[in-house]
Amino acid sequence: KKGHKGRGKQFSNPEEIDRQMRLQREKEESGGAEKESSESEEESSSEDKRSGVEGLIEIENPNRVSQKSKKVTEVDVSAPRELSRREEEIEKQKSAERYRKLHLEGKTEQARADLARLAIIKKQREEAARKR
Repeated sequence: KKGHKGRGKQFSNPEEIDRQMRLQREKEESGGAEKESSESEEESSSEDKRSGVEGLIEIENPNRVSQKSKKVTEVDVSAPRELSRREEEIEKQKSAERYRKLHLEGKTEQARADLARLAIIKKQREEAARKR
């Protein structure tokens, strides 16, 4: 025989599915009253029934980030918000452009030092030219 490819597919009977759904609803409805009393027992037993090594060792994964949703009343609007990488890059470019503009106008400390150095060099060159 070759394989399983020639076999016929088996589909569930819709009546059987409906019957199973009704039974499940009935169990949930009748189990609702019992569930309240046995809820604390189920919680403690579900914690004990961890699979594998998980039940033996308490492990906290530092890489796992749990999504915590905040309520509108908890959100602090006045707190400074963190910038994205793109916004940080734009801010860095703007500050560099402002510094360049101030430097060309001679308003920064470095520009003043450069202009003072240039003035000294000009005087030295003028004196050297006069001596020649």
